[in-house]
Amino acid sequence: MKMKLRKKYIALISTVLILISGYLIPESLMIPVQEATSSDWNSNSFWYEPWGKSGVHKGIDIFSPKGTKVKSSSQGIVLFVGDIPMGGNVVFILGPKWKLHYYAHLNSISVSSMSLVRTGDNLGEVGDSGNAKGTPPHLHYSIVSAIPRIWRIDTTTQGWKKMFFLNPGDELTN
Repeated sequence: MKMKLRKKYIALISTVLILISGYLIPESLMIPVQEATSSDWNSNSFWYEPWGKSGVHKGIDIFSPKGTKVKSSSQGIVLFVGDIPMGGNVVFILGPKWKLHYYAHLNSISVSSMSLVRTGDNLGEVGDSGNAKGTPPHLHYSIVSAIPRIWRIDTTTQGWKKMFFLNPGDELTN
């Protein structure tokens, strides 16, 4: 019991330090698919419509062969790993500047909830799980700001949600 409490306490302190350091150190997010470049996704796919049940596409799809390693684009704490209907096998990571990083359609997952990750740590493999079944293997990658950015709201479909969803293509570096 004490060991579990100690691990949670260490994870909480580490998370606070990660989040604080994220405001002191310039943020640079790496492309989360091993050996991928910006030519592996359509730069116009963010907020593309119509897009299935969600209306607009709130991320980018990085195409790569099934089984290619998916890496953490930033440091952070893994908040959730699991299987959800649309995203299939997914990983949610809370990173610096209160940004949530969402990795979906994974073939496999290599991390566990409440674990700490560094930029470049292995999260799993590219796949086609969830509603991507039958499509070419890819990683759906989204970045959500937990702090609303109200100046980003516009009149596009679901434009009010742009205060939370950031365009990953604008945030990533090769």
